Amino acid sequence: MRPVLYVLSFLAVMALGFWAYRENYATQASLREVTDIQNEIAGLRESLSIERAEWAYLNRPDRLRDLATLNFDRLGLLPMQPSQFGVVAQIAMPPAPLITNIPINGTEMVAGTLDGAAIADPEGAQTP
Repeated sequence: MRPVLYVLSFLAVMALGFWAYRENYATQASLREVTDIQNEIAGLRESLSIERAEWAYLNRPDRLRDLATLNFDRLGLLPMQPSQFGVVAQIAMPPAPLITNIPINGTEMVAGTLDGAAIADPEGAQTP
């Protein structure tokens, strides 16, 4: 009985050693892949910062003004003037929605608006 137990123990140790060997190499491969991905991310971040710097350089207002002047015949671009912008008062705002039949204390009914500008009680008296 003991020799069978020794053989089974030896086979179990060999199987665990083989498993540990494979897991070790799989882990190393994963770590290499993570390192490669991190290096790629670092390279992409660096190239993105370079692209942002180039974009800022190309979008200088004086350069764009000169380009607009040179290509006025084809584009017809004019400098922006403050009179081209609207004011907030010109924007049509929707009216405040009217809320009716709001139960208060379970019995009274109140009509008014959401912003609380005018609230009427059931008798018709207005309260601010």
